[in-house]
Amino acid sequence: MSADRMKNDLDVADLIADSVASSGIKPGAKLVLAYSGGVDSELLALGLSEFAREHHEYRYLLVHVHHGLSDHADAWVAHCESRAEAYGLAISIKRVVVDTGPRKSVEAEARNARYDAMRSQMEPGDALLTAHHLDDQLETVLLALTRGLGPKGLAAMGSMQVFGKDKQLIRPLLSISRELIEAKAKAVGLVHITDESNSDDKYDRNFLRLEIIPRLKARWGAIATTASRSAFLCAQQQAVIDAEVSERLPIFISSRQGGDSLDLGLLGAQSSNWQSLLFRGFIEQLGFAPPSQSQLAQVLSQLLTARRDAKVELKLGDLLIRRYQGHAFLGSVTDETDESPIQQCIQVDTSSLLDKDAEMSLSLSKRNRLSITKVSLSDRVRLPDSSQRVSIRFSVKGSTRCHPVNRDKVRELKKLWQECGIPPWERARVPCIFYGEQLVCAVGYWIETGFLCEQDECGLVFTSYQV
Repeated sequence: MSADRMKNDLDVADLIADSVASSGIKPGAKLVLAYSGGVDSELLALGLSEFAREHHEYRYLLVHVHHGLSDHADAWVAHCESRAEAYGLAISIKRVVVDTGPRKSVEAEARNARYDAMRSQMEPGDALLTAHHLDDQLETVLLALTRGLGPKGLAAMGSMQVFGKDKQLIRPLLSISRELIEAKAKAVGLVHITDESNSDDKYDRNFLRLEIIPRLKARWGAIATTASRSAFLCAQQQAVIDAEVSERLPIFISSRQGGDSLDLGLLGAQSSNWQSLLFRGFIEQLGFAPPSQSQLAQVLSQLLTARRDAKVELKLGDLLIRRYQGHAFLGSVTDETDESPIQQCIQVDTSSLLDKDAEMSLSLSKRNRLSITKVSLSDRVRLPDSSQRVSIRFSVKGSTRCHPVNRDKVRELKKLWQECGIPPWERARVPCIFYGEQLVCAVGYWIETGFLCEQDECGLVFTSYQV
């Protein structure tokens, strides 16, 4: 088929209709278009306006992100607002600040800011449309190769994929070449923005687009199509791997104090390939970015070869990996700081709890609070007498003698922590309630003998929770 014939046959509204039908987007959902005003998104916006005239069961919104990185950014906003009015589509202008600090990728930071802006305009069930096309896919595959990524990275972009937990991202133009898009835009007289940064080859994508891909196409004219086919095959294989990992992984995960953990004894009995796949799956399941292959190999080596009682703590960016009692625990470096107690001892005035069913709440850290409720039901701590000062303490000495109810003898606090399976880093965050200098309760774990209310006697219930 000739280029002119292909150009004339290109119906973007039909491509959108096919994508929306395939993705199962329900009536009433909002179709949000990432609208830069460049030729690709301009043609997609035109197609969306044509689709919208025939499909009133959806809502529509163009979102243009003002990054503030170009002197022409304000003019681009004016262009997009004008074109949105001509298309009869609502538009939202989102102004963002891109972190251009040292060792920051402007490309990556701008992309993250754009996607955050899009999410802010979406609700569960909505779909984001982007104008990625066949040549963008080739660039993505080449970038994945430069970074040494595996099948998941080489799978590049899918025509449909999840966008967060309850939204979708669809790419109606992913099978269409840049050449055909530009020819169609010219044929219909489409006015669009030209971003001057697209000619700056200091950016990796631009370097590939300007210097490398033209030479590849000169040698292999169909390389964008064949690279897209390879990406599809990688995605297919990755889907099988992900399904198998999801099926196997629950056997290795234990719900323990301190969060879900991975059983390193079971993991160590697997082949090295499965060790990597399962540990990477565990990291991703908890929402953390996976480490590189070399980092993963080093982490597994330290976790699996350490003595059972060895303390292992590793930091990879914001990911914190720790070993305790033969299990691996994952956490966030940021959350670790946010969950640290604001002070080691908090004095509590319980005079406001004189009435039955009274309640008070106290801040323990940036993310944690403690509620104290006076009740006559459930396991509860007896009320302090007028001479006893109530305090909340953290990092209580491990040598402190404790006698939890329903235990026949006194034990040291550190022994009780171990018996409860509480990792060392969690112990310092457990609120311990004192009446004077007497420990009466480890919140969430036990009440001391002699301080448990009996029958209908009113007492205090202590509950810690996150905000």
